[in-house]
Amino acid sequence: MTFAGKPRAKRSLGQNFLVDPNFQRKIVEALEAGPEDEVLEVGPGRGALTRHLAGNVRRLVLVELDDALAAALQEAYGSREDVRVVHGDILRVDLGAHVRDAARLRVVGNIPYNITTPILFRLLERPRPREIVLLVQEEVADRIVAAPGTAAYGALAVGIQSVATAERLFRVGRNAFRPVPRVDSALVRVRPLRPEPLDECQETRLRRLVRAAFQWRRKQLGKILRDHPDLHVPLGPAEAAAERAGAGLQDRPERLSPQQFITLSSELP
Repeated sequence: MTFAGKPRAKRSLGQNFLVDPNFQRKIVEALEAGPEDEVLEVGPGRGALTRHLAGNVRRLVLVELDDALAAALQEAYGSREDVRVVHGDILRVDLGAHVRDAARLRVVGNIPYNITTPILFRLLERPRPREIVLLVQEEVADRIVAAPGTAAYGALAVGIQSVATAERLFRVGRNAFRPVPRVDSALVRVRPLRPEPLDECQETRLRRLVRAAFQWRRKQLGKILRDHPDLHVPLGPAEAAAERAGAGLQDRPERLSPQQFITLSSELP
């Protein structure tokens, strides 16, 4: 199903429509959604992925911010009982009001480059979906899956890898989009861990530590723990906590694995 008039991409919303049908199919195949699955599509745009999902999954929820595109999606799919069109911002929409079983949900989308990180962490709020497959800027994909000690490793990698597995699936060149962006993209798959490895209090402590550490990523761990305004951990407890995490106070944040950050955050006073 195609849209009459083909609404133009809006730079203000970071829109780049995926027009290559081969990549459209590959992305839907990577989602591995079947006839019993409920799927949330983030920013369906002109329906590049939607047309491959509608009728092939049990229920499809489309969240689209753009007024014209949301109206076109409603016209194209609104009469279907297995499709729900939600006109709203994925960062603000109450997903619980539209999704029947968040813990079994599969999420897919070609999301705007400028708000990739907020969308990712929004989707990873509890209750977390079963699987998230997103087309993102290639550089961001590298940061999501980055290993400790690499240049791309940082707060994004730790934040996601502490609660989920993450893998880069394949690259999508810029010429697969219209308008053509200035960068290439890559598809990533994020699968939240089951059972949840951390409770909400532990996650809050971890986020505070990771945010502080990578704000001062060029400094040694001891100085970060002692002097960062969000931490202020005395030397003795800091040294003991670092030792239990298998780290040293001379280490810099990019040397610590997500598990070491988890242990360190749990051991700090």
